[in-house]
Amino acid sequence: MAEAHSAVAFSFTVTPDGVQAQVNHEAIKAVFYSGVHSWKKRIAQFKNRCHNHVYPAHPASWVFTVVILLALAMAGFDPYSMISTLQHWMPVFFEFEEQVNFVISVLVVATIAWVLSINIIKYILKMLLEYMSWMYEPRGKMSLRTKIWMGLVKVFSGRNPLLYSFQGSLPKMPVPPVAATIERYLKSVRPLNDDDNYNRLQKLAEEFRDGIANKLQRYLILKSWWATNYVSDWWEEYVYLRGRSPIMVNSNFYGVDAVLVHPTSIQAARAANGVYSMLQFRRSIDREELMPLILNNTVPLCCAQYEQLFNTTRIPGVETGLMCDALALIFMLKLLLDYAE
Repeated sequence: MAEAHSAVAFSFTVTPDGVQAQVNHEAIKAVFYSGVHSWKKRIAQFKNRCHNHVYPAHPASWVFTVVILLALAMAGFDPYSMISTLQHWMPVFFEFEEQVNFVISVLVVATIAWVLSINIIKYILKMLLEYMSWMYEPRGKMSLRTKIWMGLVKVFSGRNPLLYSFQGSLPKMPVPPVAATIERYLKSVRPLNDDDNYNRLQKLAEEFRDGIANKLQRYLILKSWWATNYVSDWWEEYVYLRGRSPIMVNSNFYGVDAVLVHPTSIQAARAANGVYSMLQFRRSIDREELMPLILNNTVPLCCAQYEQLFNTTRIPGVETGLMCDALALIFMLKLLLDYAE
């Protein structure tokens, strides 16, 4: 509690002579710089969100679109009479001069065209990424169809993506047919079972296919319409949160400072270097400075799991655990310990 009292920025005491106020200038200065750092972080996150929402376009492309449309409108070009219609109805809502109404109408039409163009590009990229035949082609050889597809993907993928820039352009997880799933299941268990057990599993699989499988498949397809990945929440709930094994050696990631090179034999220095490197990596994730995962320099992968790589822990429960922000948990424990003292 002594540390908490020393960190108070403003305090006062009531004495018979009056009220005496004490101001800790160092604490106020620390609070001020902490607020500045927090707002800088929020502004950077807002900037990254704006960049990701419009990617593969760039936010500056809006200015380019406005300038082009303004020049065309001044030259007499009015697509579908949208500018003139907005300019005609503008005095009903706002009383501006005719030139101001013209500029506002151009801004509105340019913004609409810009947003539509971005969504069309995202949709085209999403449709291109649904092409899967490239995975089944032999290494080194590539069909003309795949070469054209790779060229189109690179054209519509944009440049200088952030870590989460492709999240809005990734296709949804496809739902495989029941027959294909059962076929792969039987193929995977065949080497692990003798003929009697395999025949039993084959009979159970056929009963499942002819029974409740179609009903469950319809539910799964319905969920896939609403969720980008219909597996992730079930995986997190039933595999990660309901798992009873320790997460330290089974789920958590780990790293080493060096395998073949040992710059120092001091254990504390190596540990400090590992901690520093992990914090630098965490900072890169928060700022989205890492390059997204891209296969063959063409196909982007989902990077959503990076959001829970740090500051996340599993609080065990009776049947299932609870995903919790580790920083919030530490803060709550600190408050409880201070209150207990």
